[in-house]
Amino acid sequence: MIFEADTAVGKAFDVALLIAILASVTAVCLESVEAINVEYGPLLRTIEWGLTIAFTIEYLLRLACVKRPLRYAWSFFGIVDLLAILPSYLSLVFTSAQSLVVIRALRLLRVFRVLKMGHFVAEAEVLMAAFGKSRRKILVFFGAVLTLMFILGTLMYLVEGDESGFTSIPESVYWAIVTMTTVGYGDIAPATVLGKFIASLAMITGYAIIAVPTGIVGVEMHRAGRVAATNTQACPSCGRGDHDDDARHCKHCGAVLHPEEAPPVV
Repeated sequence: MIFEADTAVGKAFDVALLIAILASVTAVCLESVEAINVEYGPLLRTIEWGLTIAFTIEYLLRLACVKRPLRYAWSFFGIVDLLAILPSYLSLVFTSAQSLVVIRALRLLRVFRVLKMGHFVAEAEVLMAAFGKSRRKILVFFGAVLTLMFILGTLMYLVEGDESGFTSIPESVYWAIVTMTTVGYGDIAPATVLGKFIASLAMITGYAIIAVPTGIVGVEMHRAGRVAATNTQACPSCGRGDHDDDARHCKHCGAVLHPEEAPPVV
């Protein structure tokens, strides 16, 4: 029920948890509005603590359901679940007036609860797999882009000089990054004809560069979407999912997924 959504009870639990997450994040956002906080502050804090207790119970139940709770606790979603509840309890410890700023910062960490929604998005696994497989290609691509930006920045430093605001190579590289990413703050701009020509080439190149990582990740997403069908069956040992429909063992830790169906040992 807690880790899976293959059953009616599991789906109902996921829907209830999703509603609780949205309510919690909404309460955090409303509490940051001064006018709403003045009038409805006590109500919002009551809702917040009620949801914090519910998330705490859910976190403890998740640890109790798996055979290896430490593995889940140190997983990505395990850490997110802990960060979703820990700041509220830490705010009870820092009660002195000097710690009010610290409390406010800790309370802002409650927005980590929105990451808990990743439990319910199966496509997130496909996206993460695509990013993982295209990681090296993207790193090589960005390395080439940074080299190009450094060359353009150095060239503009030689062409424009201090008179146009290109006072140093780092400042000129900053201009190249702003220009090629099509942000264009306008705090530094070329004044000479040659400088404007180089800037025009940088702008056109920037539009072409934006499409490259999108294509790399898009291809990997297409490949990842063609893998065998998966379900929400959670491993009773490590608690991780994303197993194939016909899988008998966990592809993460090797444990048997359905111990009750295993043939008896003769």
